[in-house]
Amino acid sequence: MSQPLKLGIAGLGTVGAGLVQLFQEHGARLALALGREIKITGVSARARQKKRSVAIQDMAWFDDAERLATDPGIDVFVELIGGEEGVARAAVEAALKAGKHVVTANKALLAKHGTELARLAEAHAVALKFEAAVAGGIPIIKTLREALAGNQIRRVYGILNGTCNYILTQMQEEHRAFAEVLKEAQDKGYAEADPTFDIGGFDTAHKLALLTSLAFGTEVALDQIHVEGIQGITQADIEAADDLGYRIKLLGVALLTDSGIEQRVHAAMVPKHSAIAEVSGVTNCIAIDGDFVGNVLLAGPGAGAKATASAVAADVLDIARGAGFAHPFGVPAAQLKPYRRARLGQHQGAYYVRLSVFDRPGAMASIAGRMAERGVSLESIVQRRPRWALPGIDARPKPGAPTAVILITHETTEEAIRAALNAIHADGNVSEPPQMIRIEPL
Repeated sequence: MSQPLKLGIAGLGTVGAGLVQLFQEHGARLALALGREIKITGVSARARQKKRSVAIQDMAWFDDAERLATDPGIDVFVELIGGEEGVARAAVEAALKAGKHVVTANKALLAKHGTELARLAEAHAVALKFEAAVAGGIPIIKTLREALAGNQIRRVYGILNGTCNYILTQMQEEHRAFAEVLKEAQDKGYAEADPTFDIGGFDTAHKLALLTSLAFGTEVALDQIHVEGIQGITQADIEAADDLGYRIKLLGVALLTDSGIEQRVHAAMVPKHSAIAEVSGVTNCIAIDGDFVGNVLLAGPGAGAKATASAVAADVLDIARGAGFAHPFGVPAAQLKPYRRARLGQHQGAYYVRLSVFDRPGAMASIAGRMAERGVSLESIVQRRPRWALPGIDARPKPGAPTAVILITHETTEEAIRAALNAIHADGNVSEPPQMIRIEPL
């Protein structure tokens, strides 16, 4: 049997503990399959005395993650600390410079510094692996980098944040308000005390930046992503989508166009009959359009100790087999193309618009006129009353009070619809800013 592959793990939170558990439970079987043992020789975390669910007493303890990263007793440095700067970045850079392979689940670090870290790994002839950084247990990184390498990828899109998908699913299935479901998600541990990173779309953007680079061979470009969250989605939007034959999902979309690459994160209406509309709860789902393979769909747990540990272990096992030295982003870092953003506002599609219109003469004519001025053609206009209106009770708004009006446009550009909505809001015929949601035909 070959020499053991020795790991140093920095970060013993849920994922780190899950990884230790995986190798403790399956180590003997994996050693037989690989012809070598996977041995955890060193660990590092903030609190040495913290009670943990796994035994670490036989592993060397390092108070300093950077010291662990350069220790002669390890072959692979596993970074599970998190964060785009500070200890995580310093330790990963130190490990690469010291000739250690690196496995990380740190999407923020890679979204900010991925290109330069890939160059550093290649310069020192070591692996930089990050399967666990995107979509938890779904093998999306390996799929893009290896399994679909023979394809020209045209589009990558999907549900990349389980917290948002859980919230939208509960709003749909249980007819509850956003704030109430968010509080429940926090109580269950699906959302942080400060949920902005998730519900604001930023977590999805970090993951999308990595998928874009892998799919299109470009430098990582987090700052070029258009990001919107789900904070503005109301029960009225959920109900309207249902009536129109859609579900609302927070999507990350990367699309190759004639003018460049389009990256966007936003709520979207997807057809009920589509596979992605059926993905509920905290599950993630990613679709890839390739010129030879067609459409590939992967779904599974996007987070959690065991699912994420499974992805980290897959990278470690690749290194143990001697198969972990592929270029981090699929092509040599020096050949990653500068990111070229598609022309702003040129995205074309149909849109859902919800307006709270004052019930007064000329209001709707003015709204229709503003749409026509920007060349936006309307497929339908519907005045809605809430589903909760009981039989026999007049739920119509009082004269002059705002009325919910739903507009569905024909295909138009984002630039045109935004200009029309800005003008409508400025005219004073609506009581609040218009709500706009893209309709993705998929």
